[in-house]
Amino acid sequence: MSKFELKLPRMGESVAEATLTSWLKEVGDTIEMDEAIFEIATDKVDSEVPSEVDGVLVEKCFKVDDVIKVGQTVAIIEVEGEEDSPGEEGQVEPQHVEPIEEEMVTAAAETVEKAKAAVSPELVIRDTERFYSPLVKNIAKEEGVSFEELEAIDGTGKDGRVTKDDILAYVKNGKAKAEQHVQVIKKEPVQENISQNGSITGNDTSKTTVSDTSKTSVAGSDEVVPMSRMGKLIAKHMAESISTSAHVQSFIEVDVTNIVNWRLKMKDAFLKREGEKLTFTPIFLEAVAKALKKYPMMNISVDGDTVIKKKNINIGMAAALPDGNLIVPVIKNADQLNLVGMAKVVNDLAERSRNNALKPDEVQGGTYTVTNVGTFGSVFGTPIINQPQVGILALGAIRKIPSVIETAEGDFIGIRSKMYLSHSYDHRVVNGALGSMFAKAVADYLEAWDVNREI
Repeated sequence: MSKFELKLPRMGESVAEATLTSWLKEVGDTIEMDEAIFEIATDKVDSEVPSEVDGVLVEKCFKVDDVIKVGQTVAIIEVEGEEDSPGEEGQVEPQHVEPIEEEMVTAAAETVEKAKAAVSPELVIRDTERFYSPLVKNIAKEEGVSFEELEAIDGTGKDGRVTKDDILAYVKNGKAKAEQHVQVIKKEPVQENISQNGSITGNDTSKTTVSDTSKTSVAGSDEVVPMSRMGKLIAKHMAESISTSAHVQSFIEVDVTNIVNWRLKMKDAFLKREGEKLTFTPIFLEAVAKALKKYPMMNISVDGDTVIKKKNINIGMAAALPDGNLIVPVIKNADQLNLVGMAKVVNDLAERSRNNALKPDEVQGGTYTVTNVGTFGSVFGTPIINQPQVGILALGAIRKIPSVIETAEGDFIGIRSKMYLSHSYDHRVVNGALGSMFAKAVADYLEAWDVNREI
């Protein structure tokens, strides 16, 4: 029998680690090749990791909620076959230690450990929205770094996460700077309050913390439902976006009668020929890609005081999940796809989104986002920008409404299929003229649809 080390596979260029969310197999279970053994989660997507061999699971190297680096061994699987000979791994000669010397070494090691325990207070991680990996918490505990000090460290990892290098640098450079920062945080705000007559008076209300004022009371008949991991991430990202971008909206009504009639005429033949459904989404995304090409300053991101103009047009397509959460797979180089290619990519990403089968790289790198609120009957909406992008377009429901139709012979009332486009954009870098012109460009492309177009 030999042993196979199942390592965390590479999941994309920008993914260096993942969190172990659950074990699907227990020690002693028989495993077949390609059978899922455990589930992992990154900041964007959850996925299962399958076995590369047939065998029996003999060891779990990590616990649930541990953060694992790409390439680290996660599980040991015993497989049929000859056991690796010691020579192949490099045989180590046994070291003979005198009994007395061995006892002295053991005693010294125990003394060192007791001393460490005496001077290193136990690290207690209280309720916090900040994530700390087990490695960082262990280093903090061993080095006597308190929770307040840990909170004050400026993290350089994803979403401000404190990395191993961050905490080691803190320990190496000393704690003076961080202790000063902690004291500033602990300083109570000015104990002033505006009275009813407008004067400022001192009081003790500064002792009321944010957690005290925002805590929600729970009645006996209420049900407390914990948020899922993805739900907490979405809530965090949405709140950060609102506090980061100056959201402004522009709305425009679009006559899509020609598109509705054209799709009705073409969808059956398209399904028969391509084996794919022809929905409205690829048509709208094609128009958005053309508008982004016309107005490249909508295809940007903000990095501090600089603006990054994106070369590629990568459109994120918000998709609802069965559990009520949302995920945004990205259509890379959307401007280079024809309508058939766009339809195939849209259907594939939507299907794999619902089945939790997206790869981490497929939900990253977006430069602009489109969300279809019309799917749920909404006429228009005010979507929140997906950071660090500067715009997002909401597609409203298509409705048949009476409308004024202008002709050479005069105006008359007719039944038309219309919808609203709701454009949210970041007013820090996108002014009202650009935001409105972009939405108008999308509308113009849709209203100018060729009813005789072949695909």
